[in-house]
Amino acid sequence: MSGSNEMSTPIIIDVQHLTRAFGSLVAVDDVSFKVHRGEIFAFLGPNGSGKSTTIRMLCGILAPTSGSASVLGYDIVRQAEKIKQGIGYMSQRFALYEDLTVRENLEFYASVYNVDKALRKQRLGELIDMAGLRGREQQLAGQLSGGWKQRLALGCATVHNPQLLFLDEPTAGVDPISRQEFWTMIYDLARAGRTIFVTTHYLDEAEHANRVGIIHEGVLRALASPAALKQSVRGELLKVSTNAPFDTVAAMGAMQGVLNVALQGNDVHALIDPAQQSAAGISTSLRSAGIGVSDVRTVDPTLEDVFIYLASTAKEHTA
Repeated sequence: MSGSNEMSTPIIIDVQHLTRAFGSLVAVDDVSFKVHRGEIFAFLGPNGSGKSTTIRMLCGILAPTSGSASVLGYDIVRQAEKIKQGIGYMSQRFALYEDLTVRENLEFYASVYNVDKALRKQRLGELIDMAGLRGREQQLAGQLSGGWKQRLALGCATVHNPQLLFLDEPTAGVDPISRQEFWTMIYDLARAGRTIFVTTHYLDEAEHANRVGIIHEGVLRALASPAALKQSVRGELLKVSTNAPFDTVAAMGAMQGVLNVALQGNDVHALIDPAQQSAAGISTSLRSAGIGVSDVRTVDPTLEDVFIYLASTAKEHTA
């Protein structure tokens, strides 16, 4: 599950065998992938999986231990400063000056990125409108809610009209409505020709991307469109609803033909080998174990199912 059909658009990011170690800890382990112009590329993985380390290397902030990469045609080691001039970067900490107003933050970043002074007023107006901050220009950044800070941080990261935008966990700690509104802004930027590289641990957000790279324990486990990733799961996926979900997980984990089983909300998702197991067999076995079964049916995999499947497969290979 490590590929996708080659795209005809130009390559903006080209990563080859990129590795970064901190002492004995290998945070990013021999990672290779490409990102094409105009693409929304999601780097999906749990905290500590190597997402932020990868993005820091691609932004020219952190040197790799081995391997290579180019961003906008520039080498991440030898031409890091050129990369920094051509990209926008938004960290999960929202690098805002809280004692400055909304407009003052935008003005500061416009000066840092050397935005033409003759164009600044118009550009700042465009960003204030894009972020929905009209009427809040004189409000201190420190007084904004998390969602409004997020919008302002995106405005600051795009003040110089970068071709490529790196978003590192941009919605962490932000409420669901603000997350949804933020992704609407991301779509607008992509439609305007920007390339978006976003790291996230929210599975629902990865659904918005053109392609998703799933990274786990520093290793790139899969890379494809969300639809292709779901289709790549081998086996039949069952959704099992019972009166004792935790007991269900334990019981199914010991059944023949059950490849993987995990709790998702109040239901249990189980991947089975159809040659060895069936929905009817699962239902019978659970009832024999004294568990009340209300429903067992086949469902299409979600990205959460894909991730659990990949993580369990990785454990089998390293066991």
